[in-house]
Amino acid sequence: MNELENEEAVFEIGVVIPRRIIQEKDESSDCVYVLVEEFKKVGFVVERIVGIADEFIKLAAPLETLGRTAAELQIKKRTHIGMDLQFEVEEVEAFVKQPDGSVFSWCERFHCYCHLIYGIVNNGNSAIKLKFDGKEICWETGENLIQKLESENIVKQVFPLHDEKTRKKLLRTWALQWWDLTSQPIDEVYSYYGAKIAIYFAFLGMYTRWLFFLAAFGLTLQLTDLRSTKLVALPVFFVVVILWAVMFCQFWKRKNSALLARWPLSSAVGAEPGYKIPGRRDSSLQPPMELLKIFETDRVKGKQVFQRHEWLGRFMRFRNDAFIIFSIICLQLPFELAYAHLYEVIGSDAMKFGLTAVYLFAIQYITKIGGRVSVRLIKNENNENTEKRADSLVYKVFGLYFMQTYIGIFYHALLHRNFSTLRKVLIQRLLLSEVLENLVENSLPYLKYSYKKYSVRHKKNREKGESADRIQFSSRVEKEYLKPSYSASIGEELEDGLFDDFLELALQFGMILMFACAFPPAFAFAAVNNIMEIRTDALKLLAILRRPVPRAAGTVGAWLNIFQFLILMSICTNCALLVWLYDEEGKWKVEPGLAAILIMEHVLLLIKFGFSRLVPAEPAWVRANRAKNTTQAQDLCSKKLLRTISGGERSSGEMKVKRL
Repeated sequence: MNELENEEAVFEIGVVIPRRIIQEKDESSDCVYVLVEEFKKVGFVVERIVGIADEFIKLAAPLETLGRTAAELQIKKRTHIGMDLQFEVEEVEAFVKQPDGSVFSWCERFHCYCHLIYGIVNNGNSAIKLKFDGKEICWETGENLIQKLESENIVKQVFPLHDEKTRKKLLRTWALQWWDLTSQPIDEVYSYYGAKIAIYFAFLGMYTRWLFFLAAFGLTLQLTDLRSTKLVALPVFFVVVILWAVMFCQFWKRKNSALLARWPLSSAVGAEPGYKIPGRRDSSLQPPMELLKIFETDRVKGKQVFQRHEWLGRFMRFRNDAFIIFSIICLQLPFELAYAHLYEVIGSDAMKFGLTAVYLFAIQYITKIGGRVSVRLIKNENNENTEKRADSLVYKVFGLYFMQTYIGIFYHALLHRNFSTLRKVLIQRLLLSEVLENLVENSLPYLKYSYKKYSVRHKKNREKGESADRIQFSSRVEKEYLKPSYSASIGEELEDGLFDDFLELALQFGMILMFACAFPPAFAFAAVNNIMEIRTDALKLLAILRRPVPRAAGTVGAWLNIFQFLILMSICTNCALLVWLYDEEGKWKVEPGLAAILIMEHVLLLIKFGFSRLVPAEPAWVRANRAKNTTQAQDLCSKKLLRTISGGERSSGEMKVKRL
């Protein structure tokens, strides 16, 4: 318990309330006063700040409060013997600490904050009259206070706050550390942002480091005269690229396992009726808990209900997938083919460049519409949890982006077989898409933030008649409130901003891999872009956006399957490109070179599926550590069980002696 008391409380949650015009004389009925007192009763450290347009309540939870709440929520944490056990305040030393030395991770703390904030109810015998800005509110018995105030537009928002000390440290050692290229403080990122964001940056860092080899190889091929050896050098490069991609995916699994073994991830806490987690909603279908109740009362009827529930969910997924595929074929494919045909017909390079720029802007809106449609469709799917629903969304939306990104390139490669045009398209796509994406994802949030600040100043200027330049934001919490949230372009319901970041990586991976033989220097473009991406994404999270809501995810999820799918596609497309190099006249004769390419394709496919057997997904030390922990846990449980049994037999024996 001493460890809980020694740690310093940091303000991590902000509550936004409109600034009042009328101040209540009686504080006991003042809505904000009552809210602050209720926060103090549950154990928060509270600080009130009056901003230019709103009032803010900053909340910090001492470790004693967090420990009590974690025990109430029955949060499971990793112990020193490797088992995940429910947290107990008195046994805090038995649990593994976070990499930064704290007891609870950011995800665990956030769940505790939500439980305390949304768990405040009126436990009195009668309703309480509250007043706010001349308006009277009735807080009924058993009613949730925050939800009541949100419905009355008194509480505008509850959002996470940045810890200034940690944020400035990460700015110095991560976002502004350009000399180390791919080096990142991943453990500190995990402690501050949670596992999902840390996993993304670990993946991006490893992917970029691995690109250096292919970047050097591709530039060497480009700068070397390959007239006589082109038909040998390009197949060798293709084989090396595929082997590289297969090894990267498998070794990433090993790295991911090592990270999870190093980070004490706790079991995720589901949303309870007493509080909510912003950005997460339950499925609209009947929850499994209700099905279990039916199954317990009537097994025959329960079995039928379970089967109907299972097949209805599968039918919903099949219907949604079919709808997305049909939309891609009938709506998006003609648009993509029209762009590819226009690009081939236009003679001016400047007009082609302009057409590509207009096309890239246009498809952003088309794919966003498709993403929003996908979000609405999967609400009716019977997925197990939020992450499963997010994976379903990833597959559907990636299908839209896959079509709009690659169909034009396939058109040039498959139909016209024009390698010079194909190289120009790849260069334009790589340069335009990467530059535009970086400009949009970093400048747009800043412009939104600047516009919000200007709007607040302008509104205040009209009220007081002062110059807008004289109005300054003195409180950091108000600045953070005006910053945009880290959300996906397709919506905030199932995915955060990592959706766009992973999508950008996946599209880049597919482009440089599927057309590697046509443009080997593409890997150098990707490596340079990713070095910039690491720092700009870090700067975006630390300086431009709010602190994201943590999500309990220990892997990249569906994106790894998409990367593996792109490897399969790249085997097929590169083999086709090599066939056209050997068969320039288009006679399709099965000559030794073409036969060798077909054999190489089958061998690479076998390597792709067989490499996972050669390289295990878990390092040996992770398996050994887990086995050791399992043995220790079994020994401990066995000894405790034996003591309980022997104690029970001794008690019963003593009772028999007394009776005699």
